[in-house]
Amino acid sequence: MEHPYYKSQLSMSQLGIQLNFRTNPGGYHPLHWHEELEILYPLNGETDITVEGNKYHLPKKNLTVIDSRQVHSTYTFDPTSMLLCIHVSKSHLQNYLPEIELYQIHCIPELIPDSLFQEYLYICDVLAELTRLYIQDVPGFRLEAEGMVLQVISRLIRSFASIPAAAIPDANLQTIERIRKIITYVEDHYTENISLQDVAELLGVGKEYFCRFFKKNMGISFFQYLTEVRLSHIYQGLTETDLPIAELMENNGFSNQKLFNRAFKELYGCTPSSVRKGLSLNA
Repeated sequence: MEHPYYKSQLSMSQLGIQLNFRTNPGGYHPLHWHEELEILYPLNGETDITVEGNKYHLPKKNLTVIDSRQVHSTYTFDPTSMLLCIHVSKSHLQNYLPEIELYQIHCIPELIPDSLFQEYLYICDVLAELTRLYIQDVPGFRLEAEGMVLQVISRLIRSFASIPAAAIPDANLQTIERIRKIITYVEDHYTENISLQDVAELLGVGKEYFCRFFKKNMGISFFQYLTEVRLSHIYQGLTETDLPIAELMENNGFSNQKLFNRAFKELYGCTPSSVRKGLSLNA
């Protein structure tokens, strides 16, 4: 079965650059983090992005930067969202800029001052040209594309980066590390039966304290977050495999069919079977 959800992900290059062109189902994509710097450039529709607890709006053909190890999630409003997603390993770029790990890049459209807006538009134009070359499948695309990404990184560092003058307070660092630890644990164990006791012990705290900590810093309850992670993997399974819905449900941590159907419809606005039916009509 062929699906309309497209994904083209090139392997990480020797320069530490990974290009990813894809279309995704609309809706919520749960909180996550990664070591690499991420440049996100939506090609259509409207997107909301939450970074370290702060929510921003991202119009189409406007780039935003999520720095390495920042916790973030996205919500796309169109039924199908087309994206250019670039991951860049800072450690790979140390030959060009040894202190690159110290820089923090702040590039979110609605926060850009007027004095830097023309520079921002120039960088967006570079990504638009990169996308055009990809669509045209020009000879030597990857060679040219990685040169363009290096140019984008250089301009981002020049105009939108800073080295923090003071260290982040220890309490804030501890909170960030705890959130990352929870997210990593859930990604590794979401198919299993996870209890509050499990995740509370992960942080070395009591269950009540853990629930308050998670809700305060994530904005939702732990079990709501766990459910959304599971549902996102099931949606991916619906679009990329032929596995029966019941099997996908069980493989991703759900044991109650009614609760699964209700949660799925609340998050995606449709039923799992209608997703499969839509894919069949488009095959």
